[in-house]
Amino acid sequence: MRAVSLKSGRIYVREDAPEPQPGFGEVLVQVKACGICGSDLHFAKHGAQMLRVAKEMRGLPPVSVAEELDLDRDVYMGHEFSAEVLEAGPDTETLPAGTLVTALPVLLTMSGVKPIVYSNETPGGYGERMLLSAPLLLEIPNGLDPRHAALTEPMAVGLHAVNKSGIGPADGALVLGCGPVGLAVIAALRLRGIETIVATDLSPTRRSLAATMGATEVVDPAAEPAFDAWQRAGGGRPLVCFEAIGVPGIIDSVLRDAPHSTRLVVVGVCMEADHLTPFFGISKELNVQFCLGYDPMEFAATLRSIAEGDLDVAPLITGEVDLDGVAGAFDALANPDQHCKILVTP
Repeated sequence: MRAVSLKSGRIYVREDAPEPQPGFGEVLVQVKACGICGSDLHFAKHGAQMLRVAKEMRGLPPVSVAEELDLDRDVYMGHEFSAEVLEAGPDTETLPAGTLVTALPVLLTMSGVKPIVYSNETPGGYGERMLLSAPLLLEIPNGLDPRHAALTEPMAVGLHAVNKSGIGPADGALVLGCGPVGLAVIAALRLRGIETIVATDLSPTRRSLAATMGATEVVDPAAEPAFDAWQRAGGGRPLVCFEAIGVPGIIDSVLRDAPHSTRLVVVGVCMEADHLTPFFGISKELNVQFCLGYDPMEFAATLRSIAEGDLDVAPLITGEVDLDGVAGAFDALANPDQHCKILVTP
């Protein structure tokens, strides 16, 4: 089987990747499309740092099996996927062969839960075939293009952030950063019926996409500071601010500049150490919510929104490559004015 691998910092196509064999409760699928996630770009460059920071954490629920990754071996990636059912494992009931599906990127095995994110053993969406868990399969409905269904995963991240925020009809939103995560937040806010959505990004291409996805006002923060724009456009509404940039210094600048009682939702993933000035937040009684991922209900709801036409993800897809083009796609995604979401179609 052909699959893209990250090994010792280099992305290449492995021509003889192990053919996945479905066990009990597992389904072998043919990958139809897989989006390249910004977290994969970061892992390709800073994988060792990400693993080191992850090992420092305590207090996570004991629901997953942490794999000891070896970055000098093949690491398989790809968690934004759609696929076609090929066959089920022994004694496993599932959807018929030929059914188009997507699923949460986790594999439920007899030995535990294996995330389909970065793995030396578990194949991901940057390959011809992969394994999925039969109980987690969601059939792609309404004749939906499987390329669009592959965006269920990243768009569910936006829905989860909006749900975590507790934003209501009387509130307004300020979205800092219009990469794929920020755009997913904007789309979820529009579906929620939020009337005032101000979005900021340095890239004119990303600002244009933000308007397409539902922002009521887009701002270049180099021309007008984000919170000045909010004061002008917010109409005095209570503010929920979504930080989707993920670089050091952003959270502290929000605490410094945000209006009193702002609710800050941090959805941008910053992997570096950062500093905060608690006095800013204390003085203005700000609330800060960190969030990650989504739950199964949010994932299913997102697929339904895409399939029913309430959420149009087509404008986000700015490129498509086969397995041989993945390395070049990683490079191209470094330019925010060139691409937003590139799909891998093996």
